[in-house]
Amino acid sequence: MRLLKSYMFRVKDPVIDELRTLVQDATGDQKISRGTLEEIAENGGPTVACMQGWFRGKTRRPQSCTVEAAGRALGYKRAWVKDKQ
Repeated sequence: MRLLKSYMFRVKDPVIDELRTLVQDATGDQKISRGTLEEIAENGGPTVACMQGWFRGKTRRPQSCTVEAAGRALGYKRAWVKDKQ
């Protein structure tokens, strides 16, 4: 597998942590219950199983389209911002 110097992580992609925080902030559900995941899925997000893989399972690199769908189901959209470096 080819490693990208500008994008390194050891366990899980940092976007999973960002999404976890987004879900917690948007729903007030700190432990992210199955009901919360079902609501996100019903609003156009990825399946419950997919999100469980992110937050509790072995998924390390979620696909961009599922990340985008989850955020939009919560009422957010991604944007690129200039790095401080």
